[in-house]
Amino acid sequence: MLPHTAFPSLTFGNLTAPTPIIQGGMGIGISGAGLAAAVANEGGIGVISAICLGMRAPGSRQDYAQANKEGLIREIRTARQKTSGVLGVNIMVACSDYDSLVLGAIEEEADLLFLGAGLPLQFPKELTPERMRTMHSKLVPIISSAKAANTLLKYWSKRFGRLPDGFVVEGPKAGGHLGFKREQIEDPAYALQRLIPEVVEAVRPYAEKYGQQIPVIAAGGVYSGADIAEFLELGASGVQMGTRFVATHECDADSKFKESFVQAKKEDLTIIQSPVGLPGRAINNAFLEDVAAGAKKPFTCPWHCLKTCDYKQSPYCIACALNQARAGRLKHGFAFAGANAWRVDAIISVQELMQSLADEFAEATALPEAALA
Repeated sequence: MLPHTAFPSLTFGNLTAPTPIIQGGMGIGISGAGLAAAVANEGGIGVISAICLGMRAPGSRQDYAQANKEGLIREIRTARQKTSGVLGVNIMVACSDYDSLVLGAIEEEADLLFLGAGLPLQFPKELTPERMRTMHSKLVPIISSAKAANTLLKYWSKRFGRLPDGFVVEGPKAGGHLGFKREQIEDPAYALQRLIPEVVEAVRPYAEKYGQQIPVIAAGGVYSGADIAEFLELGASGVQMGTRFVATHECDADSKFKESFVQAKKEDLTIIQSPVGLPGRAINNAFLEDVAAGAKKPFTCPWHCLKTCDYKQSPYCIACALNQARAGRLKHGFAFAGANAWRVDAIISVQELMQSLADEFAEATALPEAALA
């Protein structure tokens, strides 16, 4: 593991990562054991996306939830064989098998559970308040406003007798499904640079009252070491980055999927209306152009993987489309991507990426020569 000494560390309770970079969870199968382990080995926090990992397993149509849980367990164990670093799991609250995935990740003692696509106000009945206070896994909700942070802090403290171990604040420049209305995506009032200080202030009184550090993580459009420096200066304890890690050799997606990021131009990034009822940012391609033109991609839905998906009215199955893209069959699917995906110009190793981010961070935070005199 390289030290990347330019960076401060990132701590969640009794768990510390040497580098304040969390690799974002990217489904379906984009961020699996290979990518997560590589990031953890470089001092960051590697994250496995839990969604639809059992799609390709024999028998998944008969027992979707069990196939997914077994797929997640397999990825966690595979990653653990490759690294002794910090590993997390990204779980969507909107998943129909949310309870099963949460229990699977906790049973495997994933270091962190990043819970997004909805507010985690409920947990499986097996997770008693006592177990939630003593288990190894840290719980980190993904939110998009100070209001959401306040809601969870107040509710968790009363209902579970504990607070979240941190928050990921995902701004409107993120890839994938966005927690914003279309008209908010380009509105400066919802820029991540405004959201981070607001959430930091919302967290402060609870952290002081309970004597607990609650790190706030900036996510969505974070691209360079200079960006990391900017958000740490605004009060964040770390950043989450997804798009940058797609174009790495260790990313679990097919090379054609990675190349779609390298080839993307700024005008190729588009906002779509997902079948699950949310806007999302993706790289435009023939598949999405067909959908925009009213074409339907016939499918059957044996899974109903997301609670909010109106699969009877949807023009295509988003899980199948994302899985096809991951496998390099982009004419049958598409790639979600962050607003800065057009800046990606090469596929490199995770080690090279982390070192370049460290170098950029060091340059951005260096004192002027006059201050050193």
